[in-house]
Amino acid sequence: MNKCVENLTIQAGDGHRPNREDEDETPLLTQVVGVSRGASFTSSVFNLMNAIMGSGILGLAYAMANTGIVGFSILLLLVSSFAAYSIHLLLMLCDQTGMTSYEGLGEKAFNKTGKVLVACSILIQNIGAMASYMFILKSELPATILSFLRTEASGVWYEDGAILSVLVTLCVVLPLALLPKIGFLGYTSSLSFFLMLFFAAVVVVKKWSIPCPLPINATLSQVSNSSALDCSVHLFVFSSKSAYAVPTMAFSFLCHTAVMPIYSELQQPSKYRMQNVANVSISLSFLVYLVSALFGYLTFYAQVDSELLLGYDAYLPHDVLMMSVRLAILLAVLLTVPLIHFPARKAILMLFHAEREFSWFSHCVSTVLILTLVELLAIYVPDIRHVFGVVGSTTSTCLIFVYPGLFYLRLSTDHIRSCTSVWAIVLMVFGVLVGLLSLAVIIISWVNAY
Repeated sequence: MNKCVENLTIQAGDGHRPNREDEDETPLLTQVVGVSRGASFTSSVFNLMNAIMGSGILGLAYAMANTGIVGFSILLLLVSSFAAYSIHLLLMLCDQTGMTSYEGLGEKAFNKTGKVLVACSILIQNIGAMASYMFILKSELPATILSFLRTEASGVWYEDGAILSVLVTLCVVLPLALLPKIGFLGYTSSLSFFLMLFFAAVVVVKKWSIPCPLPINATLSQVSNSSALDCSVHLFVFSSKSAYAVPTMAFSFLCHTAVMPIYSELQQPSKYRMQNVANVSISLSFLVYLVSALFGYLTFYAQVDSELLLGYDAYLPHDVLMMSVRLAILLAVLLTVPLIHFPARKAILMLFHAEREFSWFSHCVSTVLILTLVELLAIYVPDIRHVFGVVGSTTSTCLIFVYPGLFYLRLSTDHIRSCTSVWAIVLMVFGVLVGLLSLAVIIISWVNAY
């Protein structure tokens, strides 16, 4: 029983020290990866946090409004714990097989079928992530421009988020994404965590700047009078909208495709050391997510928007601090989209152009096709929660819960009744059930709405 508990807690903060076996793994990993180590523990934590934190932070307040404070906290803790444990399984498989990529583990487990399955999941996940970022840009950029100009909406072209999104894609995102190497943008990624901290701090501060009951005539969406006057806090909420909660959380904690590259560059790499990197990164992200969701919910209550920043537009249109937050989020989005595009293009080229040498034609065509699809999703999807819900309930749950458990059961030599195998089954079953249930409820809600 103690061994089971130790495995479940993933050696987090229990004073455990690397044993001889862990120390002996370092030379083997060095031989397998064949690269020099220079990344410190702290820099690795920030790298993984940059992979974790993204647009999902804007949808968590909406998830809390539809699950309740206690319900949301329990679900967020459960998802983050399972995310950490699935990383534990991936690290074990990485050392056992010598693979250094998620696609490699899929190929090792199920040959080409597994590799294609993982590549397709990564492609869909990254397209969904880029679409969510461009949706934020489409929603926030017009309001940001109007805030700086200090003018009211008058129907001019720069108030159309779709037009601005296309222009930014053509003038900024496309040229950067077309580069064969985009490593220099990696230097800006360290800013993302501090931008998210800034966002969370502003959400906390602005909770006391917006009164409750909320002014009905200032709301952005059509709500009832009772909803506008409702300032009560709900501990548990159950409705059809609750189905978006876990997929949004899964979308928000997905970092598993970055774990093995960070592991391979870690100083003195071992499962214990990399697991601590993951535990610290997920714990800090959990705190930022919880604080921003809690105070976002306590600001707007039942009227909280599925994209949190939209809720501030009507009440604080020319607030300097909110203008700074919008700029920070837009900057993070603008610099992140080209970076997310690269693994998506890598996946699509691997599926259709795997055995050929580099071709500028294939490179450019795949780039344009991906960005076109992203733009269509960002423009025509009416609500960002649909992106979080569909992508989160399918590819996110697979990459976080289903694949790590399935690959471990396929590749590990442990007995099926061993503690680790049992938890791998629990992880896999949780992912399948949550994904199918959430997707079914989301589809039913769409059918009823139309």
